[in-house]
Parts: sequence; C-alpha cells; structure tokens
Amino acid sequence: MQALYDLSPLARMMFVGVMLALGPLAWVWLRTRRATPLRRLHALTLLTLFLTFDLVMFGAFTRLTDSGLGCPDWPGCYGHASPIGAHAPIEAAQAAMPTGPVTHGKAWVEMVHRYLATSVGVLILVLAVVAWIGWAAWKARGRKASTRPTSPWWPTLTLLWVCLQGAFGALTVTMKLFPAIVTLHLVGGLVLLALLCVQVLRSAQLDGGTAPVAISPGLRWLLGLSFALLALQIFLGGWVSTNYAVLACTDFPRCQSSWWPPMNFRQGFELWRNLGLTGAGEPITFSALTAIHYVHRLMAFVVLSLLGVLAWRLNRVAALRGPSRWLAALTGLQLATGLSNVVLDWPLVAAILHTGGAGALVVVMTWAVAASRTRNATLASLAPERPVSRFSA
Repeated sequence: MQALYDLSPLARMMFVGVMLALGPLAWVWLRTRRATPLRRLHALTLLTLFLTFDLVMFGAFTRLTDSGLGCPDWPGCYGHASPIGAHAPIEAAQAAMPTGPVTHGKAWVEMVHRYLATSVGVLILVLAVVAWIGWAAWKARGRKASTRPTSPWWPTLTLLWVCLQGAFGALTVTMKLFPAIVTLHLVGGLVLLALLCVQVLRSAQLDGGTAPVAISPGLRWLLGLSFALLALQIFLGGWVSTNYAVLACTDFPRCQSSWWPPMNFRQGFELWRNLGLTGAGEPITFSALTAIHYVHRLMAFVVLSLLGVLAWRLNRVAALRGPSRWLAALTGLQLATGLSNVVLDWPLVAAILHTGGAGALVVVMTWAVAASRTRNATLASLAPERPVSRFSA
C-alpha cells in the first residue's frame, strides 16, 4: 500500500519549482534592470499576482477534472518526482479502475498543479527576501532614501500563508478530498490573491506618491459589507463544488420545479465529514445536496444585486471608475457562468470561468478597499484624487 506521505522526491520537486520560477525572475530583471528597486519589486509582485491567479484557475481545472487524487501521495507521485517514474503503479491503478481516480492523464494534471504551486512559493519567498533586504538598507541609511521601501511584513505574511496553503494542498490529497479541507484550500488561494494585490497597490502608491482616495463613510460601509458577503458567497460556492452539488438543481429560477424543494440543511452544512457521507458515515442524501446548492443560489441573488449597487456608487468617484467597471463586468460574468453551470449541465469551461471570476472579484474588491479611506479619517492627509493604478480611469 502506498504511503500517504513520501518525502523522498521533495528535493527534486523543489528543484523543478526553482527552475520554473527562474523564468519570471529573469523576465522581471531584464525588463526592469534600469529601474529603481521599488519599481522592480512592484513588477515582480504584479507578475506573481498574475501567476497566482493562473494557479487558482489551474487548481479549479484539477478539481473539476477529478484529478485531485491523480497521485495518491504527497508531495510526489508514488514516491517519484513525476508520473514518468511512477508509470508502473499508475498503469496498475488505471487497469483496476479505468475511469480513475488514478490515470496517467490525471496524474500529470495533479503534478503540474504541484509544480506550479511550488514555483509560486519560490517567487513569494524571493519577494519576502528582497523586501527585507530593501528595508534593512533603508534603515542603514538612516531612513534618508528618497523613496521609502514597502513594508516587509506583507510579503512575510504572504510567505507564511503560502506555506499554510501547501499544508492544505497536502491534506487535500491525504484526506481524500475531504470537503472542508478542499474548500479551505480554495478559499486560501483567493486570500493569497488578496495579499498580493495589497502589495501591488502599496508599491504603486509609494512609487507614484499617491494617497488613498477619500470616499464617504456610507460608501466605505457598503464596500466593506459587499466584501464580507462576497467572501461568504465564495465559501458557499466552494462548498457546492467540493460536494459536487452543482447539478442538484438543473432548472432556473426554480429548483426541481419548486420554489422551495425538499432540503436537509443539517446534513448539507455538517462541515466535518468525508466526501459523500454524513458525520455518522452514512451516505449523504440528495436533499442535503439540494440545500447546499439552493443556499448558494439564494445568496447569489443578494450578493450580485449588492455588487451592482456598489459598482454604480463607485463609478461616481472619479479615481475609482476603473475598479467600478471591472466590478460590473465581473458581476455579469459570474451571473452568466453560474447560470451556464446549472442549465448546461456543468460545462468545464463555464465552471473554470466561474472560479476565475470569483478570484478576479476578490482582486478588484481588495483593490477598491485598499485604495480608499473614509473621508473624515483621512481628509487632512490626502493628496488630490488621481488614478492609483491601471484599474483607475
């Protein structure tokens, strides 16, 4: 029987991650070799944000193609650094069960996901090291540099978080797609996007000498409420996906030809249980899957409406018109892909775009929150409103 943890390929896995990370690092160095250290760090952080978004999308592809157990151990594949070395055990598992969970194709999807995650981890480690070096050099000069460097604590927190994400990735495999762990792994990836987004914005503000945009207390409250409900909706969406409850309702706007179908909320939202089972080890009922799906759908009506109002309000602030338009477009995308998942029998492209739309919404909402402050609290120190990023008008 294959051990769940086999650390023998760890060094080779790290080597692959470092090799993959050298490409983005070389690209940033070539593009910014004559730039200031702050601008170079900004470019690397922005590229890491982009690659992390790609990783979240590929993670969705891995989950939706049932490739999460393509290699049943961690961090390698049957104790090897790639499916090539694990050809014999994969062949045996595929012969025993041709449709999975272990096949050659699924093993490669799973291992590519791990390679990409390792390379992103290397880039975040570089960000933390560079930030601390810049901070130490600035303090050594008596804090007299023309531009203050970014705080190293943000990349340090991001590094700790990506390590936690790695632990959740390992548990996803070793706990056999335990729904609570898989959902937390998905949510953790979106938190990683938010952490990197804050750093991109902070470095842009320091480099450009811009200040947060002053907005009214009411708009600030609406922004915070919308973000909180979006986070809850993303968790509910992850719970739908990891419990495979998308097709519990295949009609819209009603579910199973009813406005209130039979639902078992107790079973559906029992968090600590194995996939497809209740906490008592019994098969989960269809009414429980219906409850999971329908709660996410009902919350979608609230969240999408609120995001529409928020986009309209943000559009009235000149410096936040860019994020407001992104917010409106992504809200429409989420509505379209969510409906497609239901009425088109969960097509792969729509399902991946739905996850990508959630990630993009997190980035835009994080940007809007970090780029603004309540007017009364910051009026005395704010510069005139002007765009702070390419999101801005």
